[in-house]
Amino acid sequence: MTAAGGGFPWVAFATGLGWSALAAFAVMAAAFAVGAAKGIHRGADIAWGVAFTAVAAVSCAASAGYGDPGRRYLITAATAVWGLRLAAHIARRGRGRGEDARYDRLLAKAPGSRNAYALRAVYLTQGALVWQISLPVQAGQYVAAAPGAATAVGVALWAAGTVCEAVGDHQLARFTADPAHHGRLMDRGLWSWTRHPNYFGDFLVWWGLYLTACGSWQSAAVAAPAPLLMSYLLILGSGKRLLDKHMAGRPGYTAYAARTSGFVPLPPRWYQRLRAAHRQPANSRTPH
Repeated sequence: MTAAGGGFPWVAFATGLGWSALAAFAVMAAAFAVGAAKGIHRGADIAWGVAFTAVAAVSCAASAGYGDPGRRYLITAATAVWGLRLAAHIARRGRGRGEDARYDRLLAKAPGSRNAYALRAVYLTQGALVWQISLPVQAGQYVAAAPGAATAVGVALWAAGTVCEAVGDHQLARFTADPAHHGRLMDRGLWSWTRHPNYFGDFLVWWGLYLTACGSWQSAAVAAPAPLLMSYLLILGSGKRLLDKHMAGRPGYTAYAARTSGFVPLPPRWYQRLRAAHRQPANSRTPH
């Protein structure tokens, strides 16, 4: 079944948005039930990647007969690989630990029930963000056109971002697992090129998924706010900015930040040259 005149199937897409919202909030509701029973809400971070995967799967099923099958399966698989890897990594990292310090600080402000506040401030908020950020995943499923050049570029960006994030997470996990590194900053491997390889990887993944979805001007337009929102969260919202602020008081972090790119990976020597050029007065760079 295709839209009349070969256009974008807006009615089917709108219906799919409703099913996707139900999928995202169902995952978060299940995570909340587990968190409330345990009195620990760090599982919301695991549910984040699972919820994106659920949205992709539901969108793929709902768009059957509308979108190009190759694009639908590609978007669904790419989202699932990213989301489930992230969920598994966070689950391994948090195994046997208590509440995440971020949630402890947040939930300490609860005006009443800690669980009720967690439902509002954590799970429902994250469910809404999953639904909004996954707009490219949802819209791309309804594009009838076969994958083209934009899709190829999108897949390349997605792959680069997924590898960057996975390598950064693996390197950090190995570093922190060594008792000899207790209290030390991770400044090796990818972490010597950027202070936030995981956030930069997410940035590439979601711009890649956006391009993968852009098989029509309609899908490109309706999905455009999603990578912009994700970029804001990663750079200026709850990602890089807050983590830099949290890490600023740790011994050695000022020196580490001075020699390491804050977001885009750069060889340390290149970054030092850019910093030196930026600090140099403009008139001293002008030939006489």
